[in-house]
Amino acid sequence: MRFDTVIFDLDGTLLNTLEDLADCVNHTMKVFGYPERTIDEVRRFVGNGIGLLVKRAVPDYVEDEQYQTVFNEFKKYYTDNCQVKTRPYDGIVRLINELHQKGIKIAIVTNKNQMAVNELNKKYFNGIINVAVGDNGVRERKPSPEPVKEALKLLNSKAENTIYVGDSEVDVATAKNAGLFGVYVTWGFRDKKQLVAAGGEHFIDRPEELMSYL
Repeated sequence: MRFDTVIFDLDGTLLNTLEDLADCVNHTMKVFGYPERTIDEVRRFVGNGIGLLVKRAVPDYVEDEQYQTVFNEFKKYYTDNCQVKTRPYDGIVRLINELHQKGIKIAIVTNKNQMAVNELNKKYFNGIINVAVGDNGVRERKPSPEPVKEALKLLNSKAENTIYVGDSEVDVATAKNAGLFGVYVTWGFRDKKQLVAAGGEHFIDRPEELMSYL
C-alpha cells in the first residue's frame, strides 16, 4: 500500500463550522459596536486561522492595539461556543471509522486554535483521531509545512505515504509545501473552480470517494 496515513484539515473538510464561526464573529462585532458580517463574508475570511479571520472582519479603521482586544474577545467566546451548530459533514464519521478499521493512521492539521481543536476532536472523533495539531501560538501555521511535519512525527509516518485532505487554497499550498499527495473536497468553504485555480488536481465530491485513493 502506497498510503498508510491521512491528514485532514478540519473546518470545511471534516466539520461544517461556518455557522458557529459567523455567530461568534458577529457576537464580537456587536460587543465592540462594529458592523456585523454575512455568512458569505465569513466564508471568504476563513482559512488562515482565527487571527486573520477577525482581522478581516473588523473595520479598516481598527488599529492594532484595539484589534488585539477584539481578537481576545472572539477567541474566548469561540472556545466556549464552538460546538453550538457545528456538525460533521454527511459521511465523515463513517469514513473516519472505516479508515481506522483498515489501520490507516489519521491526524487533523488545522489553523484553528489548539484549545478549540481539542474540544471538537474530543466530541466528534474521540478515541479514533489521536493526533490533532492546531495553532498553539508558537508553531508556524499552514501553509507552512511545520504543523504537518509535527503530525507526521507524532504518527511516525512519512510524507510519501501520506494523503492530505483539505478544502481551501491554503490546503493546496500546505500539501505542496509538505510534499504530500493532496485530495480536495468540493463540499467545503471553497468551490472546485477556486481549488483548481490554486493548483488542486485531485477531488472528491463525497467522503467515501477518498477510499479509492487507498
